Amino acid sequence: MPLDYPLVLGISCIPTAGRRGLRKLYLSDAGLREVPDELAELQHLRTLALDGNELMEVPEAVCDLPRLAHLYLGRNGLQGLPPAFAQLQSLRCLWIEGNFLAHFPRALLQLPELRSLQLGDNRLCRLPAALPRMGGLRGLWLYGNRFQEFPPVLLRMDHIRVLDLDRNRIASFPDLTGLASLRLLSYDHNPVREPPCVGDEVQLVGDGAQEYMEARQERLQSLQRQEEEEEEGTEATPVSPEDGLQDGEGEFAALTGSPEET
Repeated sequence: MPLDYPLVLGISCIPTAGRRGLRKLYLSDAGLREVPDELAELQHLRTLALDGNELMEVPEAVCDLPRLAHLYLGRNGLQGLPPAFAQLQSLRCLWIEGNFLAHFPRALLQLPELRSLQLGDNRLCRLPAALPRMGGLRGLWLYGNRFQEFPPVLLRMDHIRVLDLDRNRIASFPDLTGLASLRLLSYDHNPVREPPCVGDEVQLVGDGAQEYMEARQERLQSLQRQEEEEEEGTEATPVSPEDGLQDGEGEFAALTGSPEET
């Protein structure tokens, strides 16, 4: 049977017999500076929480967990990710917020299953040109970094659904209507003068967003009313008797014709 240990303080607390089937392990806020190699024995582990510790680098044992799908590494002292991190081919959600990443970790580009990437409160100022290679990514959180302009490569992320750029230094946004999958954009606490231009289905979070969305809703409702009125007008258009298409009883008469005789 699969086992969960939501509140353990160390690998040694787990009975040896229970390690093989362990699926979830929470070691948050435990003051850890390192993780024992025995962690690699947890080959069925799906969720691992190491957030809020004192890790200066990702433990090697973490990279040897082939079934790991959810990994919490936030609020540590990480400055990067090792190349071996690319071995986590089952990883779907990664939280690595509140660290000291100045560069986008290249190993992440090799994780095809990654759906959600939390990189908030780091030191990023640019994104790699190869970012669209992460075709499975649906949510990207970049709040609290050091972007001074909107990263152009994001315009090619047409599969992204959630994009958070809150608390950066972006003064203007390009037209984002081409991001067909986008549903939520947060741009709050940036020095922008007006909300970004986005598709009609996108929810905005930021200065002026409420007014923008209300005006958009009014515009869409006005267009809908106009279309309905045009449809009703087309259906109600009467046929004039002078058209010669009705008989005396108001029914359409058959149009007959005879060939001209020569």
